[in-house]
Amino acid sequence: MAFLKSILISALIAGFVAGAALTGLQTLKVYPLIFAAEEIENAGGATAAHDHGDAKHHSGDATSDQGAVHSHDDEAWMPADGAERLLYSLLSNVLLGIALGLILAAIFALRHVATWRQGVVWGLAGFIAVNLAPALGLPPELPGMPAGALLARQTWWLSTALFTAGGIAMVFLCHGVIWRVAGVAVIALPHIYGAPHPVNLESAVPATLAADFTAASLATNLVFWTILGLLTAEAMARVSRGSESEIA
Repeated sequence: MAFLKSILISALIAGFVAGAALTGLQTLKVYPLIFAAEEIENAGGATAAHDHGDAKHHSGDATSDQGAVHSHDDEAWMPADGAERLLYSLLSNVLLGIALGLILAAIFALRHVATWRQGVVWGLAGFIAVNLAPALGLPPELPGMPAGALLARQTWWLSTALFTAGGIAMVFLCHGVIWRVAGVAVIALPHIYGAPHPVNLESAVPATLAADFTAASLATNLVFWTILGLLTAEAMARVSRGSESEIA
């Protein structure tokens, strides 16, 4: 029971702090870039709608009305800009932090990770597996940027994260040159196969804006994983020491 309690408490503390920190950094560095891309996308959509209306006026094509109605019906729900959007971002980031904190805490308990430095190392490994490696093939995308098929991208992203995590484990946790070479090969395999990309790469989003967004996304997630690993390890060490003191 004490074992499970230490894992849960550590994950809750680390996940809440790391998720809140991620939200703050995203508000400062990431969201302004998303808003800028959305403005570009909306401006392009307005222009396209104007052109579409002109074409309809001149051609009298009745199917144009069906297309316009269809696009409105298929619009996905999104939180309103401002406090509502920030609140939902905070909630999702905290829940993500707690979920990942539970995974790290369980690993730390099994691997006897006892210092914050070890926690940081594990956090960096998580960042490499979940964020950096997939971004080499599929960089974070802004609204209005071209993208490949959703299922193909999700499958490649998940496969890359799992292969990278497994490869890192083989390189650093297994003994023997064969295991390390196999680990490097496993890490490289998704990139050799290649990420799914759209046929048409044209986009109204400026390349500098897309590059800034990729850098900001990776930097904020790096801080997130560092805080998560550090606090999870430190919290587990403190909870364990407290439990030992109560028993003594």
